[in-house]
Amino acid sequence: MDLVKNVMYSISLGEYDNCLSKMYCCTTDKLQPYRDRFINLLETFGEMFGFNREVELFSASGRTEIGGNHTDHQLGQVLAGSVNLDVIAVASKNNDGITRVKSEGYPIDIVDTSQLQPLESEKNTSASIIRGVTEYFSSNGFNVGGFDCCTTSNVLKGSGLSSSAGFEVLIGNIINSFYANDSATAQDIAVIGQYAENRFFGKPCGLMDQMASSVGGIISIDFYDKENPKVVPVDFNFDTTNYSLCIIDSGADHSDLTDEYANITKEMKLVSNAMGVEYLSRVDETEFFNSISKLRETCPDRAILRAIHFFNDNKRVSKEVKALQEKNLDEFFNLVKASGRSSYEYLQNVYPSGSVKNQAVALVLALCEKYLDGKGAFRVHGGGFAGTVQAFVPNDMVAQFKLNIEKAIGVDMCHILNIRSVGGLKLYKN
Repeated sequence: MDLVKNVMYSISLGEYDNCLSKMYCCTTDKLQPYRDRFINLLETFGEMFGFNREVELFSASGRTEIGGNHTDHQLGQVLAGSVNLDVIAVASKNNDGITRVKSEGYPIDIVDTSQLQPLESEKNTSASIIRGVTEYFSSNGFNVGGFDCCTTSNVLKGSGLSSSAGFEVLIGNIINSFYANDSATAQDIAVIGQYAENRFFGKPCGLMDQMASSVGGIISIDFYDKENPKVVPVDFNFDTTNYSLCIIDSGADHSDLTDEYANITKEMKLVSNAMGVEYLSRVDETEFFNSISKLRETCPDRAILRAIHFFNDNKRVSKEVKALQEKNLDEFFNLVKASGRSSYEYLQNVYPSGSVKNQAVALVLALCEKYLDGKGAFRVHGGGFAGTVQAFVPNDMVAQFKLNIEKAIGVDMCHILNIRSVGGLKLYKN
């Protein structure tokens, strides 16, 4: 029997069920769709690269930002979690130094691992991520080479669940397994993903997305020490509450809004630089407020408002962690709603600057306020401007909430998710 088909058979027998159960937050009687997903991807790999190949299986989750909106790039604090949507891969090491990655729905990416400098023509492409992650491992002493790979993702692109970070973490795990003897930690792989996105892809992102996707579970992250961010697991299980996590896709695509995201970072840095430091986390809040009149001479008012959001949302993270640890959901929800208001009013990332017609996220927020009727909580999710809204919905309201939201914005736009306990990984047998 061909090697790839051996793995397909092992999956069908349930030999990966323990791992799959952790990844998809369900019991074994509900795993068949996930087994089929890997089996189908193995079939695709075999048809493209050959069935007589030694293969490994990989997964990297999407992420949900729970607290700390646009605080990470100022070396602040965030609260985040991995979710049970992911990008998965079947991969096989090769000996020709060429990496070939065929992602479902996209042309194949081909990267020569002997040429690892950033390419201007490759910016904003998945090939740049592959090249950037490979270059990082190479620059840190590993003899990297090529691999052949097929991937598929149910983390919707532009959804605010960070499909790009999931892809970065996936590629990091593959290279770590094939060429680095699994020596890179989950936190290392997150840093590598950010490096590739900043240097090669060309997006000045923070580190939260990659860290949440890579580490898994609910985590608080303090980025104050840039080289050694403090990552602390938060022992809380939303499945034990009477609330469900819903991520609502507004239907607006945020893939062409790089300048809007970059302007948040630039404007916050205008303020921090005017205060004589590189990051807002280094600024004394009292001194900042005492300096607003002076700051307005060189900084736009929006930049100052965005800095105010940073100070407030950064402090909220530790309060949210405390509320979860104490299982005080009312306090947690109050903090989530306060974060959402701050993002809307001060950070101003609910819709693109000057947009009158396209305010899909604002519309979803208004619908959440109506249909939750004071219960649970809701907020803009992730980068903002387009993409998604996060809502914590009482279980007895979920069905009607989903129906009402989708009646307004479209079918299958309200996703009911779980926090998964594992992040990026190579699948293992029971």
